Amino acid sequence: MPAPIRLRELIRTIRTARTQAEEREMIQKECAAIRSSFREEDNTYRCRNVAKLLYMHMLGYPAHFGQLECLKLIASQKFTDKRIGYLGAMLLLDERQDVHLLMTNCIKNDLNHSTQFVQGLALCTLGCMGSSEMCRDLAGEVEKLLKTSNSYLRKKAALCAVHVIRKVPELMEMFLPATKNLLNEKNHGVLHTSVVLLTEMCERSPDMLAHFRKLVPQLVRILKNLIMSGYSPEHDVSGISDPFLQVRLKESINILGRFLLNNDKNIRYVALTSLLKTVQTDHNAVQRHRSTIVDCLKDLDVSIKRRAMELSFALVNGNNIRGMMKELLYFLDSCEPEFKADCASGIFLAAGSYVRDDAVPNLIQLITNSVEMHAYTVQRLYKAILGDYSQQPLVQVAAWCIGEYGDLLVSGQCEEEEPIQVTEDEVLDILESVLISNMSTSVTRGYALTAIMKLSTRFTCTVNRIKKVVSIYGSSIDVELQQRAVEYNALFKKYDHMRSALLERMPVMEKVTTNGPTEIVQTNGETEPAPLETKPPPSGPQPTSQANDLLDLLGGNDITPVIPTAPTSKPSSAGGELLDLLGDINLTGAPAAAPAPASVPQISQPPFLLDGLSSQPLFNDIAAGIPSITAYSKNGLKIEFTFERSNTNPSVTVITIQASNSTELDMTDFVFQAAVPKTFQLQLLSPSSSIVPAFNTGTITQVIKVLNPQKQQLRMRIKLTYNHKGSAMQDLAEVNNFPPQSWQ
Repeated sequence: MPAPIRLRELIRTIRTARTQAEEREMIQKECAAIRSSFREEDNTYRCRNVAKLLYMHMLGYPAHFGQLECLKLIASQKFTDKRIGYLGAMLLLDERQDVHLLMTNCIKNDLNHSTQFVQGLALCTLGCMGSSEMCRDLAGEVEKLLKTSNSYLRKKAALCAVHVIRKVPELMEMFLPATKNLLNEKNHGVLHTSVVLLTEMCERSPDMLAHFRKLVPQLVRILKNLIMSGYSPEHDVSGISDPFLQVRLKESINILGRFLLNNDKNIRYVALTSLLKTVQTDHNAVQRHRSTIVDCLKDLDVSIKRRAMELSFALVNGNNIRGMMKELLYFLDSCEPEFKADCASGIFLAAGSYVRDDAVPNLIQLITNSVEMHAYTVQRLYKAILGDYSQQPLVQVAAWCIGEYGDLLVSGQCEEEEPIQVTEDEVLDILESVLISNMSTSVTRGYALTAIMKLSTRFTCTVNRIKKVVSIYGSSIDVELQQRAVEYNALFKKYDHMRSALLERMPVMEKVTTNGPTEIVQTNGETEPAPLETKPPPSGPQPTSQANDLLDLLGGNDITPVIPTAPTSKPSSAGGELLDLLGDINLTGAPAAAPAPASVPQISQPPFLLDGLSSQPLFNDIAAGIPSITAYSKNGLKIEFTFERSNTNPSVTVITIQASNSTELDMTDFVFQAAVPKTFQLQLLSPSSSIVPAFNTGTITQVIKVLNPQKQQLRMRIKLTYNHKGSAMQDLAEVNNFPPQSWQ
């Protein structure tokens, strides 16, 4: 019988087929030749034939007739035969076929083989398709290889042990001592697989979870060493030391529990420091510990408190800004004096990217009217943006102030603190770097270019440099920036005699008041009086879209509808202007002021921006008496509702849902939906996560806002969808047991 063609030739031949039928004909012809060779017990070419059969299997053609041939190759003494045989077994066999049981003795022999590569093949095959019976029979050999000195075998044995535990959970204790010892390994591959094994054991057994909890300090120490270690070519990935091991360690730490509440202060400090260094690379993993990190703000240890404060600022994003600012304001009110300056500035910096659109002009107006603080303000803002342009609203305000008061900055006329020595060129360097920064928006670049132009009348030694910068942007691809530059160039060339008058310092801005009533425009969860035009009531029904939509607490650039309430007036405290900027937040805890007359006298300016600022709850005390309810409890999933009543609009009820999972596996892709009758208005904010952790080790929180203008009994229908144990779950439920305090 002629020698069969090689695998490479078969692949080349099949690829020449022009149609599917032609390819099937080639495959059938080759399969017939392979069958004939198997019947003749041709040992010489068995390996080649099985390799071709595996290729055809990967193309989607039946190859089950080669199963026994794979077993014969496994029993061979040649490594090349064993390699193809084990590969064939992993592809063609599974535990549903009794043929695989014939492999048990061969795998056992190969696990005790003198060659590590043969042992590795056996471990890979057992870890891929071993049945419960095979795992139970061969667990002892796997446990022995976990203790070997060969790191190549230890990492494969650890992964094989994961499969054994999944098939036979009662064998878990057998691997307990070896798993602890593997955590002391220096080899990253072995350490990675040992963390995978530890995680699997903790997820499947509460007893193991309690047993391994004391290893948290060791895991944190490993993570710290990874983060703080120097450059290592064999582990470095884009400047990060073994990111795959770091992710596995974080998952294990998350499963093992609230390591930040460990009684050992050193462990808490190391944990906070490690999280602070990794929050930029894995923000969502750290977000799951947000409530625990906030609890650390109450720690008596000063170093832990400072680390928790820094980490809290790093965790602020568009989804949690309202809750985080509330907690940080509480901390600002009660912290030691040494923290107050850093905390206050941190609050403004952290919230800088999430302010309303009117925050920049409001702050500019506040600064303009505080004449005696111009030098202090421009110096502080100059320092704030040195090398950091991430907070675009802050950069815009700073650019405007530098353009207006750049001469005060250069002259060093600040009396409130020690003045800094800044030259005209250094000021222009900052503004030019804002112009070319990739982080700067088109609006920010407009502020910077205008500031540079203003400085041409305030600086004396750098006018030629300013002319050159302005002329460069006359050909900018940004149309808005180009138009500004062209107009400024015209000022230099044609109307230079008018430049000083046109660019003179802005006068004090007057607050515009009207005789009409005010309405509450709600953005970012706060309120600000907005003047209304006085018009006669129109005939006919009013559009329902004027005042019935629930408003997004975090606001944004979208058009926001309104919820009309009783007229309100601005507080007349020393910090009134700042409170106006923040949207009339009642931070003093005082009752709301009575409606103001049409003409309100100008409010005196505060000597410092933070005068009169304290932290009080944004919701009224009614919420303290509203009991929470369990809205849903089924299949290990529990949904609890807690309630708050809006301080600015009593018709708005804020419901916070907390979803917990008491089963042994995480619930993934979790989605909560809700509906209410037409007399209500409902809005769902984004959830804190889409994964409900197992064993009640964490919760998903989500905020619901319900507008109930008619004070009717609250009713709600909820829909829950999630994946659990590989199955898609969906359920509907009705919630009718809302406490009367939540809607009356």
